[in-house]
Amino acid sequence: MKVILTQDTMVEVKDGYARNYLLPRGLAVEASPDNINVMKTRAQAEKSRKERELAKAKELASLLQDKVVTIKAKAGENGKLFGAVTAKNIAEAVKETLGVDVDKKDIHLEEAIKTLGTTEVEIKLYPGVSAKISVKTVEG
Repeated sequence: MKVILTQDTMVEVKDGYARNYLLPRGLAVEASPDNINVMKTRAQAEKSRKERELAKAKELASLLQDKVVTIKAKAGENGKLFGAVTAKNIAEAVKETLGVDVDKKDIHLEEAIKTLGTTEVEIKLYPGVSAKISVKTVEG
């Protein structure tokens, strides 16, 4: 018997397995022509949504690429900070400076910035789409 699993994949299973396990538990529906059309429509909608997200991420990446964000921090001798600049601080500075809302989880720092100066930071916006910005830490 052909059934459509709730994850929108069609598989061929034994009749007894479908009737006694998959269908009663709501894990699958019978592969009728109507259900097949619903599955195809959902797949097209998902593909369209992903294409829109990719286009939006590419646009955002071109906006952010090679921009400089300045963060003021208190520092002691030799340019060492009293604390550190984290991804959260960078996300707030990007929103304040460029007007772009970036999630702190998307900002990839190998370790927090602990000295004055300029650091290259990568922001991953979508799988395969990222932008590099410069974070300039100044005493303030």
